[in-house]
Amino acid sequence: MAPVMIPLSSDASSRRPVRVNVVGAMILIASIAAGTLLTAATENPAYVIVLSLVGVVFMQAPKIAQQWERAVVLRLGRYVGLHGPGLFWIVPFIDAVSTWIDQRTITTSFAAEQTLTSDTVPVNVDAVLFWMVHDAQKAALEVQDYSQAVSWAAQTALRDIIGRTALTDLLRGRERIETELQQLIDQRSNPWGVTVQSVEMRDVVIPDALQDAMSREAQAAREKQARIILGQAEVEIAHSFELAARSYRDNPTALHLRAMNMLYEGLKEKGALMLVPSTAVESMGMGGLLGAAALRQERLAGAEDGRSNRKDVRDADA
Repeated sequence: MAPVMIPLSSDASSRRPVRVNVVGAMILIASIAAGTLLTAATENPAYVIVLSLVGVVFMQAPKIAQQWERAVVLRLGRYVGLHGPGLFWIVPFIDAVSTWIDQRTITTSFAAEQTLTSDTVPVNVDAVLFWMVHDAQKAALEVQDYSQAVSWAAQTALRDIIGRTALTDLLRGRERIETELQQLIDQRSNPWGVTVQSVEMRDVVIPDALQDAMSREAQAAREKQARIILGQAEVEIAHSFELAARSYRDNPTALHLRAMNMLYEGLKEKGALMLVPSTAVESMGMGGLLGAAALRQERLAGAEDGRSNRKDVRDADA
C-alpha cells in the first residue's frame, strides 16, 4: 500500500492581512490637499492633478514593518538589504519589497498516513513542528517558499524515520524519535535560514486488528508474570516450612505448643469442624488435645441444646 502524506502547512504569508500604510496615506492626503488649495487660489486645475500624481508616487516610498518582521528589498531585481522593524523608505518604482519574513516561532502540523515501519506495519502518525527563521536573507533568496519547503521536508523526514523504525520502538521510544526527527529536519532546512526548535508526535495510530493482538499479548505477559510470582512465593513458603520443621524437630515443646495453637484457631468458632491427619495426631501428640477439644465442643453443644429446650418449654407454658 502506497503511503499517503497530508501537508498541513502554516504559511503565514497566505494569512497575512492587507497592509495599511498610514504614512503613505497621509502623504497622499497632504498632496491632494495642497493641490486643492493651490487650485483654489490660482484657479488652475493643473496643481491638484500634478500634486495628486506626486502624492501617488511618493506614497509608495514609506513602508512599515512589524516588530517580528523583516522586509527583503530588491532594487531593480537585485538584493540590497533587509529593513525593519518600524518605518523605512524605499525608492518608488525602483525598489520593491519582495518578501515579508516572519521571525516568530511558527507551528506546522504534518502527518504520514499508511506508512510502513521496518517490520511492515502500516501506521498513521501525526506530529507538530516548531520552527523559526533565523536568517531572513537565506529564507527569501535560497528557497522559493520557505514555509512550504519546511512542511514537505518535515513530512519526508517523518517517512524516513518511520521506515527504518520498528513498531515497538515507535510506540515506546517517542523522545528518541522526536530528537532524531528534529535533527534531520534541522539539517535539511538550515540552508534556507530556518532552525527547528522541537518536534512533537501527537498520535500514532495502528490497525485495529493489531491493537487487539497487542492487547492479548500484553494480557498473556501479565498472566505469565503472575504465575511466576506465585511460583516464587510457593518456593519461599516451602523454604520457611523447612526451617520451621528443623526447629520443631529439635524442640518437641515448641511443636506441642504449635499444635495447641492450631487447635485453638480451628475450633474457636462454635460448630467448627477440623480434619487432622492421623500422622499429625501421632507425630505432634495431638491425641489428648483432640479429645479435650471434642469434649469441650460436646459440652458447649449440650449446654446450647439445654437452653433451647428450656426456652421452648417456657414458650409452651405461656
